[in-house]
Amino acid sequence: MRGYVDLFLEYLVAERRLSRHTVSAYATDLRLLMESLQSMGRGSWADVSSEDLEAYLAEKATGTAPKTRARRLASLRSFFRFLEERSLLVPNPAMSLVSPKLPNKLPKILSASQVETLLKAPANGTPLGLRDKAILELLYATGMRVAELTALTFHQLNLKAGFLVIRGKGDKERLVPMGQWAVEALEAYLQRGRPVLVSGRDSGRVFVNYRGRPLSRQGVWKIIRSYARRAGIVTAVSPHVLRHSFATHLLQNGADLRSLQMMLGHADISTTQIYTHVARERLKRIYEQHHPRA
Repeated sequence: MRGYVDLFLEYLVAERRLSRHTVSAYATDLRLLMESLQSMGRGSWADVSSEDLEAYLAEKATGTAPKTRARRLASLRSFFRFLEERSLLVPNPAMSLVSPKLPNKLPKILSASQVETLLKAPANGTPLGLRDKAILELLYATGMRVAELTALTFHQLNLKAGFLVIRGKGDKERLVPMGQWAVEALEAYLQRGRPVLVSGRDSGRVFVNYRGRPLSRQGVWKIIRSYARRAGIVTAVSPHVLRHSFATHLLQNGADLRSLQMMLGHADISTTQIYTHVARERLKRIYEQHHPRA
């Protein structure tokens, strides 16, 4: 059974080019599945029925978040589809499995004034302040993911033309414009901040920590939380909140969904459509707060 799982994980890395985090999650899900099936006395994948898979999912559902349950099911479906497409297992026992209903949660965003306050929080006079200003400006200007930011290298930058080549999920590249504020903040950091931080030890990454090493995702989270507190923002602020704010503010100011999908790097436009709901909810709140007959 392990051999087929290893084959599948190699496929995720080599062909689908999924992130290490995603592949690790799939590997964990399939390891738990194998342990459960072996406790049922199943010795090969050909012995596995849809009822066995349902029993496994029900066993693991207790105390588990809906998103985790949905990902676990996606792991199973993807694995068994892989076996079926290569004629390694027919029929596919995962075909009849039903997805758990996820709650329709709208993403959290900051208002334009909150974003403005946050972007003004870093002190421009220090190397770290210049770096942090560039990080905040870039995240809000492009809507890039935190992993995309920390992996950013110099050949992805075109400051003169004002755009980035972002390498996203599945190693897919997309072209995203930057505003003048982000370009100026990035230029200031690269000219006066980064050289001091790297001090001759250059990693090739655009954003580095105070030791000159590549900045981690956790480091970016800490930076943003720190400036949010300093700016007096009580809402929990993360890199993804800035991504959501970028998308929602663009829509509110007339951007079309297809352009937004391209800038965010969404494979499916249905993922992008959530921001239309956010914009609609905000308009509804504004109406209720300010219309005399609301």
